[in-house]
Amino acid sequence: MDSAARIAVVGVGNEYRRDDGVGCAVVAGLAALGAHGGLPGGPDLLLCDGDPARLIAFWEGADLAVVVDAAHARPSRPGRVHRLEVSGGRLHSEHPTSSHGLGLGDAVELARELDRLPRRLVVYAVEGADCSLGRGLSAPVRAAVAPLVRRIADEVARYRRGAPDGSPGP
Repeated sequence: MDSAARIAVVGVGNEYRRDDGVGCAVVAGLAALGAHGGLPGGPDLLLCDGDPARLIAFWEGADLAVVVDAAHARPSRPGRVHRLEVSGGRLHSEHPTSSHGLGLGDAVELARELDRLPRRLVVYAVEGADCSLGRGLSAPVRAAVAPLVRRIADEVARYRRGAPDGSPGP
């Protein structure tokens, strides 16, 4: 993969809605890692409130876009991380998993229709426990942040090395 490939990491959420701020926390962790030389290639680190038009603008033209968002699942296991790679299949569901009014699936499908999806789109959805008003992640979601930061940094590094399929690369 070209070392000049554009990589965008987008943290979706609202840090004033407790676990909904997990995307913000992961982006902050990646920024701190990058400040210490631990994030190769300087991906664009972006924050988004979940607005589909902003998400599309952030990932448009990217070779790799990684999106981190809070999710709801039943049964719930707060802190559990789901990795989804968006390709030809639909991400949209009848019950959006995002904690926002319009789900991430809506943004993906709109971008697909407008031919504005990144070359590769990876979504990390972190199950939350508490999206009430206030700051601070619940303990299980907070515990998921550091391992997810490392996982995304490793994925970016593998992509930079030319292994977009997740293999160790050349």
